[in-house]
Amino acid sequence: MAQILIVDDDHQLRMSFERLLAAEGFEVRTASSGEAGIAAVREEAPDVVIMDVRMPGISGLEAYAAMREIEPRLPVIIMTAYGTTDIAIEATKMGAFDYILKPFDIPDILKLIDKAIAAGRSMRSRVAVGEEGEQALAADAIIGRSPAMQELYKAIGRAAPTDATVLIRGESGTGKELVARAVYQHSLRADKPFLVINCVAIPETLLESELFGYEKGAFTGATGRKVGKIEQANHGTVFLDEIGDMPLPIQAKILRLLQEQNVERLGGRQVIPVDVRIIAATNRDLEEAVRRGQFREDLYYRLKVVSLTLPPLRERPSDIPLLVRYFMARYGREMSQPDPGVSEAAMALFTANPWPGNVRELGNTVKKAFIFNRGAPLGPDEVQKATGEPLRNGDLAALTTGDALADFVRRQLGSGRESLFEELMDHFGQLVIREALEATGGNRTQASKLLGLSRPTLIAKIEKYGLRIESRVRDSRS
Repeated sequence: MAQILIVDDDHQLRMSFERLLAAEGFEVRTASSGEAGIAAVREEAPDVVIMDVRMPGISGLEAYAAMREIEPRLPVIIMTAYGTTDIAIEATKMGAFDYILKPFDIPDILKLIDKAIAAGRSMRSRVAVGEEGEQALAADAIIGRSPAMQELYKAIGRAAPTDATVLIRGESGTGKELVARAVYQHSLRADKPFLVINCVAIPETLLESELFGYEKGAFTGATGRKVGKIEQANHGTVFLDEIGDMPLPIQAKILRLLQEQNVERLGGRQVIPVDVRIIAATNRDLEEAVRRGQFREDLYYRLKVVSLTLPPLRERPSDIPLLVRYFMARYGREMSQPDPGVSEAAMALFTANPWPGNVRELGNTVKKAFIFNRGAPLGPDEVQKATGEPLRNGDLAALTTGDALADFVRRQLGSGRESLFEELMDHFGQLVIREALEATGGNRTQASKLLGLSRPTLIAKIEKYGLRIESRVRDSRS
């Protein structure tokens, strides 16, 4: 369960926050002053701090500086009124996670808290590289003994202590973000910010302002100055995930950042020096993208100073039993259930599968099989059910093979509906999310992990599809 520290001199606000966040499944601590907040962090570092700027005694800015000395990677969200936004912006430039204006909407603060928890976990949760047993279970882990993985471990060790730009390549689901975190955690910047930007998850119209920030009046709705993530991560590391899908105009700005180590906010003329290390990742063929004019050649060569490649599972089948045993032990610990083990026949099925979704698909399949397991070692029937259970949703009930699914789609293509693509994507999306919720007893946190979605994204889709599945398990945020 994630722990939130609220620091504010307003007793009523602290109590309101405590009730709201406790109802959301968080553990909440409170402090009435900056001094008390510093003492609380020193006693036990929370997952996130939410702190007011103006309080009796030391200011929120001074309190943040002291907290950063105690725990440099602690995400801190600053609360501020319109009249004190300059102070909040200064705190963000110092490395605070973000700020939010009072009064704020509850959905906005909850989304921001979820993002801060994820960011804090990326910075503080250790990635075990090439370890097994209890060492690996105590952290996220990169598992494998194959020659390709052994070469990867060596490359991480050589690249991490330098400031070289790193390009991580591999298919979807191979674990590129884990490698990025491992490089960061073994680098000389490990006590500085680590910010993750997914270049395809943020709309193109917002990506530039997210990265570089903006000045008041830069565009409609820019009512004040906003510090960008790159400036916020000064002296730290920025991970640009799926950089192969970054729009060309923003690629030019990233190239300038790498060449000159400075940025300009949207609508501003001030050149702002920054000292950040860039780690990038992509599942695209960048060489082909360069030939097609979809990716800048000069940026490509700037990024691949160090290039790390993650092999797909089909090229390292000898690592699959290690991964299956790791996931079984891990999920057993997470669900407080004994690890039942895996039969030889089931393991043979796991190993024979090509796993186009790679480690992510394998992990989700093991988790699904574990959820439906009744205590005996996993058998081939449970593996087959987890990998190929028939879909259940109206016309989709009979779709048990790829050919049948293709036939269904072809029938729909003849309907002539203009919005067919969106309708089909919503249809399948609703089915997948419903199955995940049913599999986890309605627990949204577990369902989001099963699907590889962030919790806010899952909640937004549940609301969009109007899904109503009663939770049979407390929705823990741990």
